[in-house]
Amino acid sequence: MLGKTYDTQVCSIARSLELVGERWSLLIIRDAMFARVTRFGDFQHNLGIATNVLTSRLDSFVGSGIMEREGSVDYRLTDKGRALAIALIALTEWGDAWASPVDPPILYRHATCGDGEVHAVALCETCGIVPAEEVAIRIGPGMPADYLAERRGGSRAG
Repeated sequence: MLGKTYDTQVCSIARSLELVGERWSLLIIRDAMFARVTRFGDFQHNLGIATNVLTSRLDSFVGSGIMEREGSVDYRLTDKGRALAIALIALTEWGDAWASPVDPPILYRHATCGDGEVHAVALCETCGIVPAEEVAIRIGPGMPADYLAERRGGSRAG
């Protein structure tokens, strides 16, 4: 999908970009999630995307389990695809704050109560909502030991 792969990266952000990092990908997922678009022709019409590019993106989503195909022209998000909602909300909020010259064109609301605004936040299990500058990282259980050994030895740039 991307012009470059991130096989040497031990990073979940890089792995995510391999699946949804192409410029049309999140727009397709946005339309499927929030506008409830399912039909190939509706994606193509709404986005103005070339049919060959749309076909490629949808096929890759089906192949990676982000979408499932129903019939010959319908595509629906799977649980894996719907789990991208928070990332889309976070990108929207960032775009509203840093990339938009006007007030937000879209507001997210809680569908059940119909009134509450929905936001993406950093949430500490102990303290609640925390500012982004207070978020730190630690080595997780999925970090390969050989990667750490190479980093300690200084043989890997990074």
